[in-house]
Amino acid sequence: MFTLDKVVPWGRSFDEYCRMFSLTDEDLAGRIVGCADGPAGFNTQATRRGARVVSCDPIYAFSTSEIRSRIDATSHDIVEQTRQNRHEFVWTSIASPEELLVARLQAMELFLVDYDRGKAEGRYVAAELPRLPFEDRSFDLAVCSHFLFLYSEQLGEPFHHTAIKEMCRVAREVRIFPLLALGGIGSSYVAPIADSLRQLGYSVLIERVPYEFQRGANKMMRIITAEMIVPTCNGPLSNSEV
Repeated sequence: MFTLDKVVPWGRSFDEYCRMFSLTDEDLAGRIVGCADGPAGFNTQATRRGARVVSCDPIYAFSTSEIRSRIDATSHDIVEQTRQNRHEFVWTSIASPEELLVARLQAMELFLVDYDRGKAEGRYVAAELPRLPFEDRSFDLAVCSHFLFLYSEQLGEPFHHTAIKEMCRVAREVRIFPLLALGGIGSSYVAPIADSLRQLGYSVLIERVPYEFQRGANKMMRIITAEMIVPTCNGPLSNSEV
């Protein structure tokens, strides 16, 4: 079973973010914060397209060379674990562990080249969940890729509750992907967190997305603040709520 004892730097591309979070042109026109973005290429490529994106991660306290060294020290181990657990992944858009390494290194290189400039522009902020240094409703959308729920064993349920409520504080809408823990098992935190948020007045939806690499990881949690919920005659956004 694929497992990690701690969070490691492993960046994904703009295209993957768009598919993981079902991002539309309207979404990209708003102000977005990426939580636990690490060395992803999303901020770089989105910024080139005119989007307004801020990424936050504790890794941004380090220099470019320090982050590059950490990537070099961990990337081949991640790929080797992927190779040993091939059955846990869907090899369609990415055909092999070798191709996976190339794709991830390309995305992370985009980040590394952009990193110093992005920090100077305030696009990379050294901060971490469950506390973010942003004002209430600073963003239209907050996204979190491969951190919450994925590291369920390492980060307990109270952490998840606090972190997700913090994302809801700074953004009008929150999307989290995937809903599986490492090893391909559904996170036991999804249902209780969804119930808790609904009791607070949020709309919580589980929606299928056009992305699946970790087998079975093809859904995101979508949380909409009460102020953004507009009743329609068409019913809820999704009939697949937890």
